[in-house]
Amino acid sequence: MPKPVGPAGSRAVRADFGVSNWVEERVRDDLLGVWGDATVTGKPVHSDLDSRKKTLPVVAALNADTPAGATLVSLYHGDDPLDLGHAAELIERCGARVWGQARPTSCSTRPATTCARSTRASGRPASSTPWPASPPAATTERSTMPGPVVVLASPRSFCAGVERAVEIVERLLAQRGGPIHVRKQIVHNTHVVADLEARGAVFVDELAEVADGATVVFSAHGVSPAVRAEAERRGMEVVDATCPLVTKVHTEARRFAGRGDTVVLIGHADHEEVEGTLGEAPERTVLVQTLDDVATVEVDDPTRVSYLTQTTLAVDETAEIVAALRGRFPALKGPASADICYATTNRQDAVRAVADEADVVLVVGSENSSNSVRLVELVRRRGKPAHLIDDVTDIRPEWLVGKETVGLTAGASAPTHLLDDVIAALDAREVRVRETTRETVQFTLPLDVRPR
Repeated sequence: MPKPVGPAGSRAVRADFGVSNWVEERVRDDLLGVWGDATVTGKPVHSDLDSRKKTLPVVAALNADTPAGATLVSLYHGDDPLDLGHAAELIERCGARVWGQARPTSCSTRPATTCARSTRASGRPASSTPWPASPPAATTERSTMPGPVVVLASPRSFCAGVERAVEIVERLLAQRGGPIHVRKQIVHNTHVVADLEARGAVFVDELAEVADGATVVFSAHGVSPAVRAEAERRGMEVVDATCPLVTKVHTEARRFAGRGDTVVLIGHADHEEVEGTLGEAPERTVLVQTLDDVATVEVDDPTRVSYLTQTTLAVDETAEIVAALRGRFPALKGPASADICYATTNRQDAVRAVADEADVVLVVGSENSSNSVRLVELVRRRGKPAHLIDDVTDIRPEWLVGKETVGLTAGASAPTHLLDDVIAALDAREVRVRETTRETVQFTLPLDVRPR
């Protein structure tokens, strides 16, 4: 560890390791009321707080180029005091001295020095560096250390089916005002759902929560015939936002079952799309979730077996399952064109290219987004670290330690602006786009919401 320079002429830089509990006024008071607004990224703290972004430490840059004799001052405010101790360990590994002060969420007034410091009771070894009550007398300099190179996958973010579904709800809200009821999440993204809720959409799990005769939107993932029948019986006005490529799978399920085949549906049992497809011919459909499930499939006639797939699966894993099914049932038939949709396939191809040159990959998407989770799994199968984040506030500082190149993509239901936030927070010194194909697919809107 370099010997700290004395108070006269010493250089102090400060990193803010994020805010996990956004209480804006309190956070602003605590951060700005202590040591000014310079950060390791060179961005004012107040601008990051005002835009509700988590300020990220550029620990990787420190690791590569710690100024001799520099003192790194670290602040953390939030409901998890354990992070401060972990941040200290990371900084110390970079060879910089740590100064700082924990600010528990219960502290809402200044001066900051009156608040208790973090106990760092995280199970992690406590830092040997003392935590003084105030920083050394020093002039604060902005760091010139560069951020990482960001390699941005293309295609990424919204697909045509998601754009269509979201636009349907937006148009209904604009035409009729709220509330507009939507069965299940319109698409699997927390930010999209929260935005539409704020504008008057009401998301429900079942039609039982909707009044007879009301307008209801079916989500992009589709519904079973039983749900459609209930809506008709109760006089509901249905606006169908089911992705046309999911509708294709439903049509195939009816056709394959209608000709007497056992239909093997490859997918995840807890996914709404699978629930809807299974409902088309439940007595003739068998669900296969993993390669191991293939050995237990039972059919009436081995010469009359067809398969279908969920639209958001991993292409390589699905191919393995289909091959195993064909090994058991040589007469196996499939759809004329792949059920895994173009957007899922394209995003997997793009993230594969990004992973080959990145040190770590961040995938923007919600935990219940199947296609986003598959992107993370694909990168990890290629031997690279990958993390699923709902937005910039989920990024952990330790993921970036020693990482010169960060890959970035988003699942098909994640808005583009979330990636912009990540790039800004990373303070990328360069953004490279890796385009593997260009998407031109568009789907028409239902008559109910088209401009008149």
